[in-house]
Amino acid sequence: MTSLQEAIRPSSAQSREWKAIVILVLLIPVLWSPPFLVRFFLYQPFNIPSTSMVPTLMIGDYVLVAKYAYGYSRYSFPFAPSWMSGRVFAAEPERGDVVVFRLPKDTSVDYIKRVVGLPGDRIQMRQGQLILNDRPVTRVPLKELSAGASCGLDAGAKVKRWRETLPNGASYVTYDCVDNGFYDNTNVYTVPPGHFFVLGDNRDNSTDSRAAGAVGFVPMDNLVGKAVRIFWSLDEEGELRTDRMGKVW
Repeated sequence: MTSLQEAIRPSSAQSREWKAIVILVLLIPVLWSPPFLVRFFLYQPFNIPSTSMVPTLMIGDYVLVAKYAYGYSRYSFPFAPSWMSGRVFAAEPERGDVVVFRLPKDTSVDYIKRVVGLPGDRIQMRQGQLILNDRPVTRVPLKELSAGASCGLDAGAKVKRWRETLPNGASYVTYDCVDNGFYDNTNVYTVPPGHFFVLGDNRDNSTDSRAAGAVGFVPMDNLVGKAVRIFWSLDEEGELRTDRMGKVW
């Protein structure tokens, strides 16, 4: 927008009006083209830049995010005015959904995490285990893997894995990098109305709702959409990882 304004220097108000009309007419085919409409209203691609959601999402994964899943807010569209508030066609996430949201502390930044707490829920971590409404969430130990690089450790370091299952049946794998990590034991967080509590699946290497000063509770209005599918994935060498492509659990 800035470069366009600098490039066009009208000599009169009438000239500005005519040029605005011409530009609008020229843009109509673009605005109503199928690729634009799909990205604007339905699906937006995002790439994963960190290990906070390992093993569900890895660096080099590209995901499609369904923007319609929770309705639309001003963060659903580029260049939306800041005075807009609320959501149209609003629908609440379910526990276990992997969501993209605008960081409450800096709405220019997109984060991706898993929803584990809904409005009114009480969330706590005890010795690395998720406690939901005073009940430990079911988790089953899995075979340890050499995945230390995902935890900031030596690449060959063994990492504990858990199959965690929420009360609604949502099930996924989490990493437990170290015993007694910084956020392995917390106070009780009570999720306020219109907000959600999110965690990274890489529990000891994720900045999420446990970090009140950095993320905290996520407002409903900040949701961009639900991550539904990995459509492309490249490893560190730039090679295609076909085994990574598919549904996001």
